[in-house]
Amino acid sequence: MDTHSNILKYKHLGIYTQNENVVYMREDCHVCISEGFEALTRIRISNANTSIVASLNVLNSDILLPNEIGLSDAAAKKLNVSPNDTLYVSHLEPIESLSHVRAKIYNKKLDYKAYNNIITDIVEGDYSNIHLSAFITACAGDRMDIDEISDLTKAMIASGKQLNWNKDIVVDKHCIGGLPGNRTTPLVVAIVAAYGLTMPKTSSRAITSPAGTADTMEVLTNVTLSSEEIKTVVEKEGGCFVWGGTAQLSPADDVLIKIEKALDIDSEGQLIASVLSKKAAAGSTHVVIDIPVGETAKVRSTEMAEKLKNHMETVGTAVGLNVKVVVTDGTQPVGRGIGPTLEAIDILKVLKNEEDAPKDLTERALLLATELLELSGKVEKGKGQETAHKILKSGKAYEKFVAICKAQGQFSKPVLAPYKIEIKAEKSGVLQRIDNRKIAKLAKLSGAPQSKSAGILLNVHLGEQIEENQLLYTIYAESKGELNYALEYENNHNDIITII
Repeated sequence: MDTHSNILKYKHLGIYTQNENVVYMREDCHVCISEGFEALTRIRISNANTSIVASLNVLNSDILLPNEIGLSDAAAKKLNVSPNDTLYVSHLEPIESLSHVRAKIYNKKLDYKAYNNIITDIVEGDYSNIHLSAFITACAGDRMDIDEISDLTKAMIASGKQLNWNKDIVVDKHCIGGLPGNRTTPLVVAIVAAYGLTMPKTSSRAITSPAGTADTMEVLTNVTLSSEEIKTVVEKEGGCFVWGGTAQLSPADDVLIKIEKALDIDSEGQLIASVLSKKAAAGSTHVVIDIPVGETAKVRSTEMAEKLKNHMETVGTAVGLNVKVVVTDGTQPVGRGIGPTLEAIDILKVLKNEEDAPKDLTERALLLATELLELSGKVEKGKGQETAHKILKSGKAYEKFVAICKAQGQFSKPVLAPYKIEIKAEKSGVLQRIDNRKIAKLAKLSGAPQSKSAGILLNVHLGEQIEENQLLYTIYAESKGELNYALEYENNHNDIITII
């Protein structure tokens, strides 16, 4: 490459593209002309310190001069550039790991080396969103066997930092998801850390739901902590509740999750690799996995749950984890709140043992805490429930929860959105069905999880006798526009809640 002819001056454009690296050049730019670059070509952009791969967008406006180059915010951050910095542009060398992706598209079995090459290139930023979509799709639909899932998991663990707590037992839990309001993780962390176990909990943000644990906990405390900050909090309090994205634990997972969210795909193999790679990288040794099963949950049948259970436990053993899978009821939302702030309110009610604390959330959290205490071997089989219950009822779990929040930087009180509308029953009868997916979509249309205080406050549960005009749920939104979006969806879907 003749670097003298391929030099351009950086101009800040302020364009947000999620994780995608995008580069902007004029169509009459001398580099575009001499190198034969076309729109959407993948090219390498370098400065004196580092380089990235980006997709080219070609402009024919005066936003840029012919000797200038623009970058998406994500790309500019990775290159650490300032306006008027000099950047070098070159053709991208072939990405060899894409041959493995193509092989997987044709349903060929890949080994550890192949998955490691793919994951390495993903973390390096060499894959465009198109490449990532192809990889995710090629692995979806039961196209990975147990060896491949284990190899992908190992490759994802190796791709980032791995925490070491110098302890024989480090516990963790995860819920497969698909159940709105099922915010048991913060409760379990508080209970087991109050008991004395180490539980460094890293969580993802929402993929296809109105809130992930990280979204909900962000209402109450800081969740964006570095690996060093996580260690400080855990060494002080025995637990944490942080977003895994900035900790660089299985960083490929954070890239893949964003594309899975856009595609609305949860591939079983990648789901297992995603969950277990995060657990292993966080230094966990004993993990409880909650699989809710229900007609409108993520896992819809007991057969599918059993298969996932067996795969989870087998892959766990392969990567050095002691995994216990618990299959739970996924027929309806858990707790009352659906959305970050509303779920945070539920959590605090349970921890404070308030009279109107959601009973189902309390019972589910106690069940999982029981399993984790007994799995650790520190609590005798059959004694876990009594131990967990005592810690919660004594207020020790609440004390520990507040202490962890403060160690993470703050303990804030949740504040609800200013706009709301109540949805009431049009007839009396027995509540037969709540559609998890539709009520989750309703919460998302109200603004959750981007609008933290938006969502649904549910007043009823399955099997209850409902009277005409009884309050079913309240929709909260941060703007009238979002409230109207949600209300329009609600008006067109009278099967969100079925009363017979």
